[in-house]
Amino acid sequence: MVEGNWYFPPHALKLDYLKPSEKVSTCGRKGEAHYYDVIVDGQTNADAAWYYATLLATAREIAGHVAYWRGIRIEE
Repeated sequence: MVEGNWYFPPHALKLDYLKPSEKVSTCGRKGEAHYYDVIVDGQTNADAAWYYATLLATAREIAGHVAYWRGIRIEE
């Protein structure tokens, strides 16, 4: 968990629910974030997942990991 968000490793992701988004943002503590739309049962939750494509040294522990927000519920 970093700054209140759980970051999931690649092996825990269901990539068939993720579609790359064009949104990009920058965090001064972590680096450049790229987003995914999360699509489930034909419903799109835009920009609801993100990962850091370019990480600053202070955030190396989340390299390759993805976080979710905007009402995403994680189930096993």
